[in-house]
Amino acid sequence: MAQARMRRIDEAMRTVLSDAISKDLQDPRVGFVTVTGVKTSPDLRHARVYVSVLGDEQAREASLEGLRSAHGFLQAKVAGALRLKHTPTLSFDYDESVVRGMRISRLIDEELNADQQ
Repeated sequence: MAQARMRRIDEAMRTVLSDAISKDLQDPRVGFVTVTGVKTSPDLRHARVYVSVLGDEQAREASLEGLRSAHGFLQAKVAGALRLKHTPTLSFDYDESVVRGMRISRLIDEELNADQQ
């Protein structure tokens, strides 16, 4: 039961943060950011927010820096939207699974194309 509750909290936080980043955040450093997941600690004190950023390495670093500087604003959005005893402290990490998935897809496509020739 606790795992189901944590999944619901993580998903609710992902939804709130996605909306806040896309609609309310005015930081010009933050580019096209997608919140891919949230992992909250069992005591609800900390939450890791995984994001994907469209662009190169420089755009990614600028977006992550903008998100980190806006963590208080985003944390307030979570506190206002969700009824939790403690509002988790947010930390932002780049989600490399998207890049890995694209690389695997490219390798599979290359292998399929090599087999067809």
